[in-house]
Amino acid sequence: MSVPILSFDRVIDGLISMRKPHLSNYLAMYSSWYGGIITDPALMMVPLDDHIVHRGDGIFEVFKCRDWNIYALDRHLDRMRRSMETFYLTLPVDEQRLVEIIRATVRAGNHGTCIVRLFVSRGPGSFSANPYETVGAQLYVIVIAQEPVAPEKYEKGVKLITSAIPIKLDYFATMKNCNYLPNVLMKKEAADLGAGFSVSLDEKGFLAEGPTENVGIVSKRGELLIPRFSHTLRGITVNRAMELARSLSGAELTAASEADITPEQAYDASEILVFGTFFNILPVVEYDGNRIGDGRPGPVFKLLLKLLAEDEAQNPRMLTPVIP
Repeated sequence: MSVPILSFDRVIDGLISMRKPHLSNYLAMYSSWYGGIITDPALMMVPLDDHIVHRGDGIFEVFKCRDWNIYALDRHLDRMRRSMETFYLTLPVDEQRLVEIIRATVRAGNHGTCIVRLFVSRGPGSFSANPYETVGAQLYVIVIAQEPVAPEKYEKGVKLITSAIPIKLDYFATMKNCNYLPNVLMKKEAADLGAGFSVSLDEKGFLAEGPTENVGIVSKRGELLIPRFSHTLRGITVNRAMELARSLSGAELTAASEADITPEQAYDASEILVFGTFFNILPVVEYDGNRIGDGRPGPVFKLLLKLLAEDEAQNPRMLTPVIP
């Protein structure tokens, strides 16, 4: 059977026919390669020879918008800037223009509550590993409808396992780059073993991070302990949770700090928490088959979840209006 050579019109017709229901979550995309915003999901594509595709040569950020306000945008852009400096990447636009593009893309998506993914790539130009063989950095911003988190994850908790996938070296772990193969394998591992999440260990056997999440424990002394950010990505959500925890007074929490944490310490913790952009915090009730605490979501989880929800809904210092 021969392999067809497709005409331009045949390709476009094929793209139009690909407007499947699963693409309906893709609301709008800005592409510097196209030169503007598109709202047809069938056209939301990146060139195959862009080095972000075939080399993972790019950085990204993910943040959320609630009721037409972007949460912690300044912090995400600060982290993006640090990642770009480490990656020797330069934005194709200035930061003022970048914020204008983000706002305009969210508005074009016509959903005030959504997820925004921002990518800066090395750019198209060749299939080699040579970063100088591209036409220049590109910017892609895509706005996606957020799927609701299943309520039972908050009410009943989730399972965590220790990952067998080797941890990234510190240099790569502390920047948010698009080379995510270890993260993909960790996520697959958790799914294959029937766990909600997995956590890697560093070279010394201390807890590190999940595929796209930070983890932490609450010790029996009431300390919120987070694996050291010298070995992990400094998550925006976990960092803000630590700040809010430090502002508390009372018996719920006595301290919030980075620490070296062994799996055995985690097994014996009062609570284990998972932090992420989409869900803020989830309680771990089982880790490597060990029941955590009394096997139910604990008081620190409930308190921090409430504080983060209030922060993203009401704190003007953390919110950037989409409609200025």
